[in-house]
Amino acid sequence: MAVTKTEGWKAKSWYNLVAPDMFGKTNIGETVADVPEKLIGRIVEITLGELTNDLSKQNTKLILKIDRVGGDSAYTKYMGHQLTQDYLRSLVKRQTSAVETNISVTTKDGYTLRVKPSCFTIKRARANQVKAIRQIMNQVIAAKAKELDMEQFVQDVVTGKLSASIYHDVKPIYPLRRVEVRKTEIEAEPVAVAS
Repeated sequence: MAVTKTEGWKAKSWYNLVAPDMFGKTNIGETVADVPEKLIGRIVEITLGELTNDLSKQNTKLILKIDRVGGDSAYTKYMGHQLTQDYLRSLVKRQTSAVETNISVTTKDGYTLRVKPSCFTIKRARANQVKAIRQIMNQVIAAKAKELDMEQFVQDVVTGKLSASIYHDVKPIYPLRRVEVRKTEIEAEPVAVAS
């Protein structure tokens, strides 16, 4: 006997998606699967605005991955974030410079993250100023990563604290309009040492 579509659909169960600890383990929606194992590894995207009920954070997209299922809950872990393309385009203005860099850092607790910040200047910067801005961005990010664990580092990124630190250190070199960390991604997790 062929299974009708509705019977196949009824065999599936709904699971509550749970945000990672660093975002307060809040319920971020539901997903469906016939067996819980199929949920593992599924990628979930949600804006920081939806997660925090703060509309000013709608331009930050969090990328989460389901890493375990317990009962009717699917628990996610942070994989990275990125700013929406339309928001990034809105920051680029004529006769200004967008200074970007791309750096891999290791946090205090051994996570390796790829961090991609951007500085947007008030006017066009010269090549030597761009080089200096890029150098400072890399130094600030590397120093922050050394002193913070992954959760604290990600919190600093998404709340804008890291951008504020970069802004503060770059400002004496060249006037900035805005600093944003446009993307982060976890490249490697700490290797668990077997005892």
